[in-house]
Amino acid sequence: MSILLAGDIGGTKTILRLVSSENSKNSESLPQQTTLYENSYPSQDYDDLVPIVQEFYQEAKQELKEEISVKNACFGIAGPVVNNTSKLTNLNWPELTGDRLEKKLSLERVNLINDFAAIGYGILGLKPDDLHTLQGAEAKPNTPIGVLGAGTGLGECFLTPSESGNYSVFSTEGSHGDFAPRSELEFELLTYIRDKYSLSRVSIERIVSGMGISAIYQFLRHKYPEKESDKLKKIFQIWENEKNIDLSAEVSKAALENRDSLCQQTMEIFISAYGAEAGNLALKLLPYNGLYIAGGIAAKILPLMQTGTFMESFQAKGRMSSLLTEIPVNIILNPKVGLIGAALRAAK
Repeated sequence: MSILLAGDIGGTKTILRLVSSENSKNSESLPQQTTLYENSYPSQDYDDLVPIVQEFYQEAKQELKEEISVKNACFGIAGPVVNNTSKLTNLNWPELTGDRLEKKLSLERVNLINDFAAIGYGILGLKPDDLHTLQGAEAKPNTPIGVLGAGTGLGECFLTPSESGNYSVFSTEGSHGDFAPRSELEFELLTYIRDKYSLSRVSIERIVSGMGISAIYQFLRHKYPEKESDKLKKIFQIWENEKNIDLSAEVSKAALENRDSLCQQTMEIFISAYGAEAGNLALKLLPYNGLYIAGGIAAKILPLMQTGTFMESFQAKGRMSSLLTEIPVNIILNPKVGLIGAALRAAK
């Protein structure tokens, strides 16, 4: 048995988890892991990851009433990771490198991975209660797994099996592919966003993300000003002038409560585009062992994801539609999937 440190490092908060990990006798099985201690810290209050981890160790020692001896750590980073090195764009921290963290924290091994890659590893450790099934096809072992998730932005990754049955995780930049309109209204949306932001092209992430919800709502209120409710008009003005309100969250909430037609139309467009991109990813990977919807949005708008719009767009692929009906599709409900993944990666 070993003690591992897992972390989810973001511009807003850093979550750390201490894990007891015991390798399975069967090399194909996941290690048995138990959370010993976990805490969250406001990232902006610290000048580096090192003092956060040191404070976390002291708290864990007091909580567990014993000395903590950690050998390996893995941190999921909200940003690109190259050669075990990452520079967080939203934090004025020194560059994070595995070598420096190993020395400063007296660890044998530190792995830095992209936060969405951490989610990819976390897929392997999820339980049935962590998932909501949108399409219950039978999973086929030893085939790829696909993951995408809309939150602040849009992340995509995939997992491929080895001959032993273990999976490797690969990050992608698929969300920066071109947004492909499928209706006259979506063509108008594309033109609106391209002109508003003086863009030469519009990426999928511009539509399928939290900022995408805001952009779609802006387009619709511009096209149908008479449809905007007084309440959302006030919310939009506060958002536009002061930026101290989350417009996408307000739009989602109003749509969930079935009290604003423009917000409902916004979410219909968003979910349809989300399903279409999920279908595009599925066509490229043929992930017969499952396609997983991660990110901070899907679980929060679960009733809207269940209406059928997402799966209709997912399956609407012409001659290839029948292939997509054979792929299991699940929404991840566990918000700590990245921490689960970081802990599993640390055990490797």
